[in-house]
Amino acid sequence: MACFFRRQIAVKLAKTLQQPEEVFVPALTAVPIFKKQQQSTDFRLSLGPLRICGILPPSGDIQLQTEDLAAQLKPDSVVEDVSAGHGVINFAVNRRLLAEKLLEPFGKGEGDQFGLNSQLFSSLRRGTTLVEYSSPNIAKKFHAGHLRSTIIGNFIANLKEALGNDVIRMNYLGDWGMQFGLLGAGFSRFGCIEKLKQNPLQHLFEVYVQANKEAEHNEDMKEAARDFFRQLEQHESGAVSLWQQFREITVKEYQQVYKRLGVHFDVYGGESFHQDQAQEVLQELRRQGLLKVSEKGTGVIDLSPDGDMTNVCTILRSDGTTLYITRDIAAAINRKEKHRFDEMIYVTDKSQENHFNQLFQILLIMGHSWAGNCRHVPFGLVQGMKTRTGDVVFLEDVLDEARARMLHNMNQSNNTKELENPEDTAEKVGISALIVQDFKGPLQSDYKFDWDRMLQAQGDTGVFLQYTHARLCSLMQRNKGVEEATFNPSLLREQTSIIILQHLLRYDEVLYQSANDLQPKHLVNFLLKLCHFISSAHRELPVKGSPQDVAQVPKFSVWVSVAKTKTRSHSRLVNRRGYGCSAARAQSWPMG
Repeated sequence: MACFFRRQIAVKLAKTLQQPEEVFVPALTAVPIFKKQQQSTDFRLSLGPLRICGILPPSGDIQLQTEDLAAQLKPDSVVEDVSAGHGVINFAVNRRLLAEKLLEPFGKGEGDQFGLNSQLFSSLRRGTTLVEYSSPNIAKKFHAGHLRSTIIGNFIANLKEALGNDVIRMNYLGDWGMQFGLLGAGFSRFGCIEKLKQNPLQHLFEVYVQANKEAEHNEDMKEAARDFFRQLEQHESGAVSLWQQFREITVKEYQQVYKRLGVHFDVYGGESFHQDQAQEVLQELRRQGLLKVSEKGTGVIDLSPDGDMTNVCTILRSDGTTLYITRDIAAAINRKEKHRFDEMIYVTDKSQENHFNQLFQILLIMGHSWAGNCRHVPFGLVQGMKTRTGDVVFLEDVLDEARARMLHNMNQSNNTKELENPEDTAEKVGISALIVQDFKGPLQSDYKFDWDRMLQAQGDTGVFLQYTHARLCSLMQRNKGVEEATFNPSLLREQTSIIILQHLLRYDEVLYQSANDLQPKHLVNFLLKLCHFISSAHRELPVKGSPQDVAQVPKFSVWVSVAKTKTRSHSRLVNRRGYGCSAARAQSWPMG
């Protein structure tokens, strides 16, 4: 694996520069591979950072330093060549060892841990990570606008878990507020128990729309809504019972959508859990002298650096009721007490950046130093998400459309074979395509939704990723019984095979980069590039007609490593059993 080579190069540098090996391990990077480009260099050391931290003299000609240090580093049995570039030193490793060390975990049956034991991860925070994501409003059908929070949060939770953290997956439901007063009052007039059983969320949606329309011109409806919400706040049994019924129905319906996405939660929280705690927060703010009264009679906290009230956050309405941020403060404190997390991550759209900046600042002002380990991961908007019937409102419509379009593409292809369950294949590939399209770019960027581009079988798409995976599974199945561990790595010398191995050297760096900035694009683009290299290998490294020892090595051993690396990476990306489609499905999608 890459860590073996980094360590060997670091030992060489440590002896030459009289510094600890650990200084050089994170400074050595695997060189990115580009299509159809033969590359002899495997690792690179940039001298700039070594000058900044004082390992090398910060003054003088950096190129002369580079050439001098490169000349002192002699090749050996692991590092075959050392050369000076522009301010960098390049290292080429022994090709036999490259194959042997990278494929070693698979021969030992440790393929699932490939890349996860890297020393690069030693600097990462470990412990308990609480991730809050998805967070739709109850008593409504799952809106498509919550898709990004759901899949991004799921990716972050999967990544943290894969890197050894204990992860708590929390869904913080929007289950409180005046809208539930309107829904409760509306249900008493327009609700139907039979319709609620048949199509719960659709019926609640219809009731809410009716009640809202009625309240526009009917004061009695407005008063009934206020009265129902008062009953809720005062914990009157009738109102609470109906509200609980709405909440339980919603969670049950949402779980069906989450199952389709391969998403699960450990905790279903909500604003309603923190009503009493919000009052305790207000008392504590008063005790500390932090709660001020504005000219409008609202309760505010002064966040201005000079204490001149130029930057305030309102946490209490003039009528004495709390706001969303008040309940968020209470929720954060409660989570720390209950779950003892080491870090907490909120995943919402970028319009809430200021809200979370204020939240973390208030917690710190109150004396909660752990708020420094809280983080908001913002994301941009999806533009132009439409189905054939018009603008998208509900997520189920998006998932159904992805399945229908993928099934249509499969039926139109001459390569499609009969499948036992084509709808299931179309569902898995379609949703995979949806997720990959979302993850390819920076999270904070808005992007334009494009059904046709998303479902293309060629290019950087989830369909191409799944197709490549299925072909690898097919190859493995056809070679059942062949011993993985008995191969001669010296036979693995074709440039196409070497490129794949060189690309795999970067895997732990890609995970490390994603762990730091929590962006899925690094892993997704790594996998897509890997798919292109594999596609070239399918053409250039034929098994048929090759001697058995040669065919077994490049076409089987490398494929085992690639397939298992990809299977684990992609399953952790979407977290769904069965998302890596079987060999039987390898010919199920059009490939040009």
